[in-house]
Amino acid sequence: MEQIIYISTSRAPVRPTDEELQHILSVSRRNNARDGLSGLLVVGGRRFLQVLEGPSEALNRAFNRIRGDERHFAVVELTRRAIEQRSFPEWDMGFEVQGKHLTEVVGKLIADVEDPLLRAQVDGFAKIHSKAA
Repeated sequence: MEQIIYISTSRAPVRPTDEELQHILSVSRRNNARDGLSGLLVVGGRRFLQVLEGPSEALNRAFNRIRGDERHFAVVELTRRAIEQRSFPEWDMGFEVQGKHLTEVVGKLIADVEDPLLRAQVDGFAKIHSKAA
């Protein structure tokens, strides 16, 4: 099993009420459940940080689809590593969007994550993007 953490930039502004964003989440959750993937998506302004984890083949297929999606650009893989257990085992796709309370909400979402590197990456992204709110 592997875990990928990446960032990317949306070509258009992102609002939590956007139908397209809700559609993306719905399709992602359905596909992730089907493929045995779990993870977390955090949106800050036009920037996305996502943690995806699961079986290597399914993870590679999902990440290739993500990289080929023209709705965003500058997809940068921050880390890819083998993991023994999932950090987000119950989430087909946890989700949080930028706002003045982003750091607090993300802190609660990652409270049970034991990996200090993963916690630092997600928390750092939230801190940067909560200031922009």
